[in-house]
Amino acid sequence: MESHNLVAKLSELARTAAAPASLDSVLAAVTASVVDILPAADAAGILLISTSGAFESRACTSELPHTLDLYQEKFGEGPCLEAAVDELVVRTDDFRTDRRWPRYGPAAVEAGVLSGLSFKLYTSRRKAGALNIFAKHANAFDAQAEAIGSALAAHAAAAIVASRNEEQLKSALMTRDIIGQAKGMIMERYKSDAVRAFELLRQLSQDTNTPLVEIAQQIVSAESPG
Repeated sequence: MESHNLVAKLSELARTAAAPASLDSVLAAVTASVVDILPAADAAGILLISTSGAFESRACTSELPHTLDLYQEKFGEGPCLEAAVDELVVRTDDFRTDRRWPRYGPAAVEAGVLSGLSFKLYTSRRKAGALNIFAKHANAFDAQAEAIGSALAAHAAAAIVASRNEEQLKSALMTRDIIGQAKGMIMERYKSDAVRAFELLRQLSQDTNTPLVEIAQQIVSAESPG
């Protein structure tokens, strides 16, 4: 692809990621851009893996990436898994001769895939992720494809991190709101100030070995009509 066209595509993707949008729509824009920018790419998708070992396929451009994710989950091996958990970039020139994944490799070949590129997106305490690109012919990807894929993976990683931060913010605001409601109820019932009300909540939490927000939720639920 011409360099000016590549820059234009990346700029368009950056605007998409910056605009208010759901995580799914941003990830879908990333994987769609992969197959648009890289002529050799036949399919792309994103694999998320939780610490419990659950696999989640996102933004797949066809059913193929999801099928390959299922193989990796079944066999416990594969380039996407390796990229998500350990490596930054995993490149496979020919699954027919690559011996790194003795069970996954033949399954990928049977599915019609011979080449692959996988990029680590991020690793947190709860999840790891990778952007995965597949081709139906061997030696499909070179150093330039790796560089382009890395740029696209950066957009996907930024979207995932932003989404996670937004979820954490919403959770924090909800927690603060519930604790605030519980404090208000205690203040009204026992004619105490805010400091004393919070101390009562904290003492209940310690005495019962229950998270503070759960104590607050129990108080709010008990005092709410119906």
